[in-house]
Order: sequence, then C-alpha cells, then structure tokens
Amino acid sequence: MGAVAVDPEKDFVPPSFTVKELRDCIPKHCFERNTLRSFSYIAYDLCGVAALVFCASHIHALPVYMQAVAWIAYWVCQGVVCTGLWVIAHECGHGAFSPSRAVNNITGWILHSALLVPYYAWRHTHSQHHKNTANMNRDEVFVPRTKAFRGLADKPSTEAWRLDTVFEESPLYHVAKVVAQSLFGWPLYLYRNASGPKYARGASHFNPKSVLFRSDQAWQIIVSDIGLAITAAVLVYASFVWSVGAVVRFYGVPYLMVNFWLVSITYLQHSSPHVPHYNDDEWTFLRGALCTIDHDYGWLLNTCLHHINDSHVAHHVFSLMPHYHAVEATKHLKKKLGKYYYHNDTNFLVALYRTMRYCQFVDDTGSVLFYRNTSTPLKVE
Repeated sequence: MGAVAVDPEKDFVPPSFTVKELRDCIPKHCFERNTLRSFSYIAYDLCGVAALVFCASHIHALPVYMQAVAWIAYWVCQGVVCTGLWVIAHECGHGAFSPSRAVNNITGWILHSALLVPYYAWRHTHSQHHKNTANMNRDEVFVPRTKAFRGLADKPSTEAWRLDTVFEESPLYHVAKVVAQSLFGWPLYLYRNASGPKYARGASHFNPKSVLFRSDQAWQIIVSDIGLAITAAVLVYASFVWSVGAVVRFYGVPYLMVNFWLVSITYLQHSSPHVPHYNDDEWTFLRGALCTIDHDYGWLLNTCLHHINDSHVAHHVFSLMPHYHAVEATKHLKKKLGKYYYHNDTNFLVALYRTMRYCQFVDDTGSVLFYRNTSTPLKVE
C-alpha cells in the first residue's frame, strides 16, 4: 500500500462554527417535513419487499444449480430494501418523518418492531448519541477504546492515517472482525450495549430498569418489548404454517443483512483515521456533530438507503431534517464547512476493512484524540 495519506493531526484546530451559521447557509424549505411524502417512501419500500418475496417464492421452480444464486440475490436485495425501512423508522425516532409526534412514534414503533428493534429504547439511546457525538465519555456508539483499556501498553502507538506500516495480525484476522461486528454487533449492542460508553457497558435495551433509561421512560421500554413479542409471535406462527426453514430464508437471513448494513454504515460514519474524538474540555455539540463522515455508495444504494450514508453530516447537525432534503442541504454544508466536511468515496468494503485494521484505539490522555494502532511504520531508505 503506497504512502498516500496526509497527516490530519498536524496543525489541527477544532472548528468554531455556530449552528446558526450552518442553518443560515441552507435553504429554508430543506427543513420542511411532509407527512404524505414521507409515507410515499414507506410505500416504495414495502412494494420492494413484496416484489422480492414474490420472486423468492418461485425460486423452487428454478433449476437446482440456480437456486443457491437466486437465494443469495434475494438475501442481499431484501437486506438493502429492509434497511431502507429501518432508516425511515430511524427518521420517525428523530421526529423528521412528520410534524405530528403521534404519527412519528406509531409509524416508527410498527416499522422497528417488524425488524426486531425496540423502538423507544433505541430512540432514547440514539438521542443521547446525537447529543454527545464524538464525546469520549458520553457518546453511545462506537466510542473508541483507549490503549490502556485494550491492554496494549507495551505495544507501538502508530497514527492510524499512516498507510505504510506492518501489522502483527494477519489480514484474515481483520476480515473476521469485520464479519463478526457487522452481523452480530447490532444484537450485542441491544442486549449488552456493546461498543457503548463506559458508564453503561453491559446494560440492556430490553430492561425497563436499565441504567440507559430514566424511571419515567420504563413504560415506553415495555411498549418496545411488546412490539418485539408481537413480531416474535408472528414469526413462530409462520414457522408452523410454512416451516422454520422458510422463515429463516425469507426473514432470518435478510434480518442479518439489515444488521450488516446498519452496523457497517454507522461504524464508517463515526470511525476514521482523519476524524477526531474529543474529551469534555474541547467537546461541543457542533464539534461532535461534525465528526461524521459521509460515504458515497453509488446511486442505487444511496437511493435504497434513503441517503443515510451520503448525507449524514447534515443529519447530525439538523436531525429534524427529512432525508429527502438532506442531499440538497449537504451541498450547501460542504461549501460552508470546507476542510471540516468529512467524506470518503472509497469502495464500501475496502473502507470497512481499512477502518477495522487501522483504527484500533486512541491515546489514554489528551483533549483531541485521533485513532492509533499497534503497527510498526516502515522505514524509508
């Protein structure tokens, strides 16, 4: 790998914009929410789900040698489409789907429950993520572990942006980490707050008495659990009507694909050698919000994922903005932010592998922290 990286830490100065400055550079109509238009995207996604299920129901009629390929195609495509529905429910959780709070919550609860997501529990912790993005002590997802926490005190501490380095671990080790995190990171986050902050490690999103929630939020957590129970009951009933295998093929594997997209997208949005994390003395809401990276996956995936991947900076600064305006807003933010607008157009899978390999920990002390790893820099002759 060639030494093409530049030092993001040299002369780094945290941004000093105000929210008003950034809001004023975006056209006012970008902040308008239209309930009917938002529902049209649900209809669009549900049509996609139904069409794919219909096609999959005829896979048995294909020649045997084509059936495996057809199922893989179904799982990949259905995973993408259902991730789009997840994104719409995510928008409901922010209140960006509709001006009506009731419409947002009822719609979000139905969609997320169908995808085995505890809507209200997720909404509360996700709100804390937005309020504390890139804060080493209070952020909720993909909080970097320190070198001491990793137990790597006797190992090298090399800047993650250095590409000409030698790693002790084999590439297969990092590939395995990518696969494990992408497929199982989401259930582990919900069950025991994996990748969450120190104060809540091991806490469950399913427990109304969890440290993650206030006492007055307990009933909402119970409602979330009821939604999951209803979906589980439907899946059990479907396994009796059709078969366990059918439920796994039509729902189970696409569910894992949704996990893959959700975890991978979020990981790449908040992990990069070029983007800092802050301790309390340097952190502000806006500085944290701007520690977000947009990724372009190409027109088709960007559209199916409702642009959660390529307009995420705008979303973090203005979470009430609906996704169908975020792309336009991003163009204006990009001009305003200049070097403080972070984006990565590297191939999705390549970016996922590189980030997992190079971004291993941050230093134990400091106000502004960039990722490090235990590689050894190559000597230049």
